[in-house]
Amino acid sequence: MIDPGPAERYAQARETAELDRSHPLTAAFAASQRFSLDPFQLAGCRALEAGRSVLVAAPTGAGKTIVGEFAVHLAMREPGDKAFYTTPMKALSNQKFRELQDVYGPDEVGLLTGDTNINGNARVVVMTTEVLRNMLYADSPALRGLRYVVMDEVHYLADRFRGAVWEEVIIHLAPSVRLVSLSATVSNAEEFGDWLDTVRGDTEVIVSETRPVPLEQHVLVRGDLLPLFDDRAGVATAQVNQELMRIRSFKGSNFDNNRRVQAANSARHAGYEASRRPNRGMKRPVRSANVQRVERLDRPDVVELLSRSNLLPAIFFIFSRAGCDAAVQQVRRGGVRLTSQDERREIRAIVEERTRSLPDEDLAVLGYWQWLDNLERGLASHHAGLLPAFKEVVEELFRRKLVKVVFATETLALGINMPARTVVLEKLEKFNGEARVAITSGEYTQLTGRAGRRGIDVEGHAVIQWTEGLDPQAVAALASRRTYPLNSSFRPTYNMAVNLIDQFGRPRAREILESSFAQFQADRAVVGLARQVRDQEESLAGYRKAMTCDRGDFTEYSSIRRELSDVEKLNRKDANASRRTRDERQRHIASLRKRMQRHACHGCPDREQHARWAERYWKLKRQIDKLRHQIDTRTGTVARIFDRVVDVLDELDYVQVAEDGTTALTPSGRTMRRIYGERDLLVAESLRLGLWKDLDAASLAAIACSLVYEPRRDDAGPGERGLPRGPFRAAFTATLDLWQRLDDLEREHHLPGSEPISSGLATAMHTWARDGMLDRVLGEADMAAGDFVRWAKQTIDLLDQLSLVADQPIAGTARKALDSVRRGIVAYSTV
Repeated sequence: MIDPGPAERYAQARETAELDRSHPLTAAFAASQRFSLDPFQLAGCRALEAGRSVLVAAPTGAGKTIVGEFAVHLAMREPGDKAFYTTPMKALSNQKFRELQDVYGPDEVGLLTGDTNINGNARVVVMTTEVLRNMLYADSPALRGLRYVVMDEVHYLADRFRGAVWEEVIIHLAPSVRLVSLSATVSNAEEFGDWLDTVRGDTEVIVSETRPVPLEQHVLVRGDLLPLFDDRAGVATAQVNQELMRIRSFKGSNFDNNRRVQAANSARHAGYEASRRPNRGMKRPVRSANVQRVERLDRPDVVELLSRSNLLPAIFFIFSRAGCDAAVQQVRRGGVRLTSQDERREIRAIVEERTRSLPDEDLAVLGYWQWLDNLERGLASHHAGLLPAFKEVVEELFRRKLVKVVFATETLALGINMPARTVVLEKLEKFNGEARVAITSGEYTQLTGRAGRRGIDVEGHAVIQWTEGLDPQAVAALASRRTYPLNSSFRPTYNMAVNLIDQFGRPRAREILESSFAQFQADRAVVGLARQVRDQEESLAGYRKAMTCDRGDFTEYSSIRRELSDVEKLNRKDANASRRTRDERQRHIASLRKRMQRHACHGCPDREQHARWAERYWKLKRQIDKLRHQIDTRTGTVARIFDRVVDVLDELDYVQVAEDGTTALTPSGRTMRRIYGERDLLVAESLRLGLWKDLDAASLAAIACSLVYEPRRDDAGPGERGLPRGPFRAAFTATLDLWQRLDDLEREHHLPGSEPISSGLATAMHTWARDGMLDRVLGEADMAAGDFVRWAKQTIDLLDQLSLVADQPIAGTARKALDSVRRGIVAYSTV
């Protein structure tokens, strides 16, 4: 990059000064920060100060949240104004809650995450997106004075299970509310911004693909870190390091042992030199190699190499929970210790403080002492199966640079503030539940985005471990592409339908749904399809003109010829047809042949030339008809699904549809307004039919768990004999039968239906709700503690809804069940 001359620098300074004068609040806010704001951050803040909504799409770790924090800052300047900060995960909400409390004090900041309610009427409230959606449908008084809503990680809108919630919130927020949408880098940010501008009004789209900390890409070949790209070729060309290509090409040739030893010694020397230059990264020599088989370093050796090369702290992404835990044990057995005595004392003090509320007998079950010993060595795993309390400790210790190496699944890449100097990818493929598939460029970008700590590192490092069959060109393409499209997963639900009808009436509800991003994308596609149809119709007209015959209508003649050809072909292929069918076809063929021979165009001397143009005409017409069918099926897609949902609700008496189409809620429909989740219709019907009225608290907790639990593919459940005794079995059987009837009804109305409910976790939840010991519960559940806590919290969410919407005695039983499930490791919260 060429440095600007004096004239350019003077012009830039004048432009910056003018912007600061016209946006004084942004200038003052920027001046109060610990570091200078980047151009995209300033642009976002200025747009908010000018009264516009904003979409900011930038890489992980780039500092998008500073724009959201500026929105909170603006709200706090005006008495009575409020700001809501929404996140997709409770862990993110807890983290942001603490950060904002540090700035504005505990009296001004609240937290709402479903199972946590702290200072919910504060002027600044951090919440999960579902909580805000529920507030909008309930027309909560807490919405009064709301001026700004920050939607962090808004690309979650593509999540097939929860994505619709983001669209519901965006559509239903009052027009006066300014929206701050923060997204990872997506390739269709402008399209998403256009939709936001359509439904929210004046929205500025700000896209940055610049990482605040440059990322160096390496491939670990035995003990040598080779650059993925050849620096000598220049960054713009992004040429793959030819040494890596030679390694791949010559892997079958003779092994040069002296060169191996030389390379290993050189790597150690390079590591030593780099370790003497803190924050300067690695010296990366390009050396030759001529190998038969490139052996992988053991994990302890990789960790030692990174330590010597001053590339810690590091995150190793391993796409398996068991693999993460095994990796920690492998490095531990290798004798690796990365911490000083003072660091170990500090680690122990933090861990004991954070886990003080957990019972000693539970700590033993959870493997606490080995986990603590690993932490004191500077090692940890991080995945969804880990107890939330343990995960939070790992995150805090890593941020404090006390834990140096974390082995994590990809869930760590989703928003948690846990940057590292180095990210290591051991493999570039993962199991997606059905097969091993290559990670996408978007996933690669998200994972490696953790490398490089702003204000600490000069550069981040991504390390790919060499494996047999690795193609450096494919890795380079993965690292270079930025194709991460944001696609809507929106579809109307029963709860959404009754809420929309209740608030707006059916016609307006359809209009609202047609303003969804899903329909916007479909309509955009329709525009493209329609353009193709127009272009192809021009060609069609040209073909029609070319086959024009002065003897008669050649289009008609060629149509008879095509039909004759199709029937003759069918007759030849269908040799097993009945005698009657074959006779009918023969009569039809004879009729067509007679019509063709009598047609005026049949005697034209240029007939076959016209016929060649006719063949092109009919082939293109078939393509156009197919495109027109796609247009017909896409237009109004979301509204058509809504109509089918309403038809099901009408048949079950949740709504009443008058002859003129006017739709109103019945008492059952009003109950469904406050039932949220995948099983909204099944829950509402079970309550209406009284299927659970005879259950005690533990059995109701087990039923609620069966409704939220999603079993693994190989989970056969406990079977009839393993289920809790008493009324539970009859209630579960009745609920399963009801699910079957509803599933049949949905499919009759061309809706996708749902998976059957599962009793796989019912026994364990029943035991837990009856004050059972943790070791017995985890044994019955056959799952990690973190997974059990996650399902228990979803069970709590449903029980909380039942306690509010159900009639007695179920409402009272649900409250007792809530208290019985919310205990021990499930009740733990650092907030």
